[in-house]
Amino acid sequence: MNATETDPRTETVDTDAGRARITWVPAARPRLLLALGHGAGGGIEARDLKALADALPAHGVSVALVEQPWRVAGKKLAPAPKTLDTGWRGLWPALAAPGLPVVAGGRSAGARVACRTAAGLGARAVLALSFPLHPPGRPEKSRADELLGSGLPTLVVQGGNDPFGKPGEFPPGEYRMAEVPHGDHGFAVPKRSGLTEARTMEILTTSVTGWLAGIV
Repeated sequence: MNATETDPRTETVDTDAGRARITWVPAARPRLLLALGHGAGGGIEARDLKALADALPAHGVSVALVEQPWRVAGKKLAPAPKTLDTGWRGLWPALAAPGLPVVAGGRSAGARVACRTAAGLGARAVLALSFPLHPPGRPEKSRADELLGSGLPTLVVQGGNDPFGKPGEFPPGEYRMAEVPHGDHGFAVPKRSGLTEARTMEILTTSVTGWLAGIV
């Protein structure tokens, strides 16, 4: 693996799936690192990833926003799960390099990657944002085994109206669930809900901050 600094906050990492990129958002006195991967339909500009990167450093948690090789290469379609896992594993040494306990996380497809790989990589816990429990309208195509098989303390943060799986659809298991009321898969809420984006992101970041406080 070859890593090169491209600016004070961004690092590119060569993996077997191509070149990945990490944007570091450091805490002044970090006790944990939260690594966050993006979904299959977007990048690290997602509202939930940005909100966490803005909020967590003040609580002693550095954040690493990870761009998978396909996004760095400018492609529009994500590759197969196996290739996503390869990219994530390949950049893990760079995430572990600061010497902090690492919490593996991500949204949607990135949450699935974290669940599948975290235990084998030595992560301390898993944060699953908008975990895609099933394709929309296809509850029989469950991916619950990935979530339940993480083998680590896990927090799921799910929109109350997520077509990929509402909180009530999730099976019992050794994980915690935090709901963002009325949120869709991207945590957007309808105007009629009375909630603003700022409020929904406050619910999300407060849930994650409180959970991370118990991760040692």
